[in-house]
Amino acid sequence: MELKEITLQARDAATELIERSGIKKGQIMVIGCSTSEIQGYDLGSHSGPEVSKAVLDGILPVTKEHGIYLAAQCCEHINRAIIIEEEAMEKYRLEQVNAVPQPKAGGSFATALYGALENPVAVEDVKAHAGLDIGGVLIGMHLKEVAVPMRLTTKHIGNALIIAARTRPKFTGGERAVYDDSLR
Repeated sequence: MELKEITLQARDAATELIERSGIKKGQIMVIGCSTSEIQGYDLGSHSGPEVSKAVLDGILPVTKEHGIYLAAQCCEHINRAIIIEEEAMEKYRLEQVNAVPQPKAGGSFATALYGALENPVAVEDVKAHAGLDIGGVLIGMHLKEVAVPMRLTTKHIGNALIIAARTRPKFTGGERAVYDDSLR
């Protein structure tokens, strides 16, 4: 698969997620990305810095255009830490950790985002408002409650299956409760 096609698929998926999820300016979108899966290999077996750059080239301009903070989930080798802009860390009062991602210890996508942000930091966790799981890397631990799976028009980036999620407020109350349908 050509890198240009990967960039277009990533851009299309991020654009549709933003349009359909209700994510707003100043909120966080988390991406978990297996470049191995994109290339058609088993998860964690073939780091792909050039592939991660192609994915980032598709997603980052879209999030910037909408004023959304982009966060990257690292791999389990650094406890699935999150790479995010320092400004977002401060705004959301996140706990900084000391880790600099590398392709084989953090992941290629997290490494690419770390290099692209103005003031990148690693944080322990985040509660993002929406997210894309590219290749089955399990981003659920970094989404706000309640996560709602979404099926996008773009189903793959390269060979990797993508699953999107938005979040919504928890319903509270009992049988007499009335809910705001715009928050579903």
